[in-house]
Order: sequence, then structure tokens, then C-alpha cells
Amino acid sequence: MYEELGIKDNFDLSQTIAAKLFEGVKYPWEVLHNIGDFIRSFGEQLDKEEYEKRGEDIWVAKSAKVAPTAFIGGPAIIGKDAEIRHCAFIRGSAIVGEGAVVGNSTELKNVVLFNKVQVPHYNYVGDSVLGYKAHMGAGSITSNVKSDKTLVTIGYQGGKIATGLKKMGAMLGDNVEVGCNSVLNPGTVIGKGAHVYPLSMVRGFVPAGCIYKKQGEIVKID
Repeated sequence: MYEELGIKDNFDLSQTIAAKLFEGVKYPWEVLHNIGDFIRSFGEQLDKEEYEKRGEDIWVAKSAKVAPTAFIGGPAIIGKDAEIRHCAFIRGSAIVGEGAVVGNSTELKNVVLFNKVQVPHYNYVGDSVLGYKAHMGAGSITSNVKSDKTLVTIGYQGGKIATGLKKMGAMLGDNVEVGCNSVLNPGTVIGKGAHVYPLSMVRGFVPAGCIYKKQGEIVKID
């Protein structure tokens, strides 16, 4: 049921150091409450030849580039060859994949970024999972709490899927492209390879291989 929203159809688990976090889980949002504990446990198992511990529950690959002005709060894992740029703010419970880019004034909180993800300019990504090579344009954000503070649901085929979560941002499948200054509302799920136009306000589900132009206008990529 709801397979097109699931992990199997949207994420290549060979492209994340956190593959074990997703074991036995069908939908990506189900891992959100386990990210912090997973990091604390898994971090201790990381190869000390490749990773160094920097503060409490913070592991950073020796090949990663971390700007001196960046802030990394634990628990966190920064993968090999990742780039954490000037004034990035990683609040904790964050896994940054290999070769990923976290840019100027970008804020992360309770997230999994698969390998090669780019959140390079003025992004907020909270309570979210971003698949392999997903890219968020400048100023695009994930909104992770509803204005009325009720539990997040996912709009799908005219109905609503309960998540049981008060905080859930967006689930972006592999190779998703989000245009500049877009807002992904709580409970947004975007299938792999989909594109979102700049200045969009996205809610609910965008199928894989589609372009989100505006509400009510989603078309297949030629």
C-alpha cells in the first residue's frame, strides 16, 4: 500500500552511510524519531582512520571540509568529502552524506542527507530525508510544523495518510530538484527524479518523474 511513497521506490540505500537506519522500515518518515540514537550508536563504530570525533557525539570524516565559521552540534556524522560551508548551522541529529554540500546560512536539524545532496544556499532542512543527489535551490526550505500544531498528515490521491508525527518536513527521493525560494509544507513527499518549479508552495505528494509547476498542475517529465 502506498508503495510510490515508500523507501524502496525512491531511495538507493547504497548511497547512505545510514542504510541500517532504514532496515525494516517502509516509509522514510518512520526513521525521524530514531536518527539521534542511531548516530550515537553508529558513530562509535566508524573507522578511526577515516573519522575523528570532535566533541560529544560528533564524528567528522577527515576528508570533509568544514569552514571554521560553521557550527556542528551533536549528535552528528559528517561524511567523507562533504563540504560544510561558511556559517552553516547544524543543530544536531544530522547525518550528512559523502560528498554532500551544506552551504552558507543553511540550517539542518534531525535530518538524513544521502550522498551528494546539495543544500548550498540559505536553506532550512528539518525533520526530513533527502535522497541521493537531491538538490534544493537557494532559499528553499522544509516547513516541519503545522501552524495549528496538529499531527502531520500526507495528502495522497484525495485522502490523508496519518504519520503520527508533530514534526515532519519533506521526504525527497533520489535526484529531486527543488527550485529557488520554494516552501515544502509539512508532510511533503517528492518522488525520485521529480522537479519543483521556483517559488512553489508544495503540499502532499509529487509523483516520481514529474514536474510540479503549481498546485493542481503536475506534469510528467518528457
